[in-house]
Amino acid sequence: MRLLKKILLGVVVLLLLLASAFLLFIGPWPTYSSSFENAAYFQRNLAQIDTVAAKNDITGEPGQLLCGWGVANLNPPAGVPLAGLSARRGEPSTGIHDDVFVKAVAFSDGKDTAVLIGSDMLLVPTNVADMVREAVAKETSLTAKDLFFTASHTHDSVGGMAPGLVAAISFGPYDPQVPDILTAAFTRAILEAVRSLAPAKFVHGAADATQYIRNRTRDAGVDPLLNWMVIEKESGERCIITRFSAHPTILDSDNMQISAEFPGYLQRKIEEETGTTAVYLGGAVGSMSPRAPEASSDYGKCEALGHALAQLVLEATREELDFSDRADVASVGVSLELPPLQVRLFSPNWRLSPLSRYLVGLSNRGWMGAVKVGDALFVNTPGDFSGEIAADWQNWASRKGISLWVSGFSGDYAGYISPDRYYGDLFDKKGGLAYETGQMSWLGPHMEAFFTTLMEKMVGTMQLPVQAQAAAF
Repeated sequence: MRLLKKILLGVVVLLLLLASAFLLFIGPWPTYSSSFENAAYFQRNLAQIDTVAAKNDITGEPGQLLCGWGVANLNPPAGVPLAGLSARRGEPSTGIHDDVFVKAVAFSDGKDTAVLIGSDMLLVPTNVADMVREAVAKETSLTAKDLFFTASHTHDSVGGMAPGLVAAISFGPYDPQVPDILTAAFTRAILEAVRSLAPAKFVHGAADATQYIRNRTRDAGVDPLLNWMVIEKESGERCIITRFSAHPTILDSDNMQISAEFPGYLQRKIEEETGTTAVYLGGAVGSMSPRAPEASSDYGKCEALGHALAQLVLEATREELDFSDRADVASVGVSLELPPLQVRLFSPNWRLSPLSRYLVGLSNRGWMGAVKVGDALFVNTPGDFSGEIAADWQNWASRKGISLWVSGFSGDYAGYISPDRYYGDLFDKKGGLAYETGQMSWLGPHMEAFFTTLMEKMVGTMQLPVQAQAAAF
């Protein structure tokens, strides 16, 4: 009898421990609605931006612009899974339809140097970004703040690149050789860019590509700008950078071949027509889907859209361009402390435990960066960043005489970052969890305000103080 009581007591204690552990690490926990402005972690983020920005030499008399660029192939070994579209269930890829690349463009004013990195990938995972930063620091004087990572967000490129449950769903089974392959390619492209720095001139603008993008989530605005920048060295070599915010999701889960999707066709068309190196930076793709011209196949639609966008760039850059050979270059990159995890559990009132991030492989940090090249300013965030927010940011910046290029996938990933006014849209029209504002909204109700404040802070640190601006003229 005593033995039976001990067994029953042991079972009860075990069940209580399991229940406690479940509640501690899984939940449910009550949701929070408090903001971030006075939180200690946010004040540390602001202070960190000031510290990093102080390393730049901002001047009213910019020096001769130096530019260089480099390219490396990213094609993975046979059978590596494709990143994106969980319906593929991590199955091996079956071949390479078109090559995927990483391309880096280095800018320097003789004092500060920064590198923009565009990649034909779903995103740049944290482990790869950290390895690249370390490898580049061994070969150059560049630090983490100087490397600006972006990805085209093609859902048909290299997978298997990071460990963790969330990574396995998005990238397929982890393959330890993949991060090393990617790191080597990124590092080659960056070093080639830096080592080829030479006197250059640049000009930039934007085309209206409204007809090629739509808001897939709601009847609301889009980010319609197709940004372009032409860089020309004294030797005559040219590089053309573009940025667009439509999701590269023309190909569906039945495609099992590596492809750069429509951004690949865009880059190849520009290169074929001009003999330049074309670089694509994924824009603010949150809620933004492509509106491709009709074609007989999905790859045909990718080609049609890529060529249509390329044509807009070619038409704009065939005109007489007003180049400048001087530009102030600056960069700010910081590892942010993010708000507490808030993945809501089928109710606006309950969420997963913030400790569950350790079980699924989510970090409580996220990278954010900005690069200034004259009056062009590139900024990125750690996630699928809303095109609606990006359009508001661009309007804000244009009133200050700044051309703002907004991207996501900064070398970290923290889910979808949507306008704050939609945070209450937890369910879709069918009653299920809404994808962007439900399933993939991980960081609480004020993310638009959070990243907007940080963006404005970064922009401010890379502008001349008012007194210095007056003295410069």
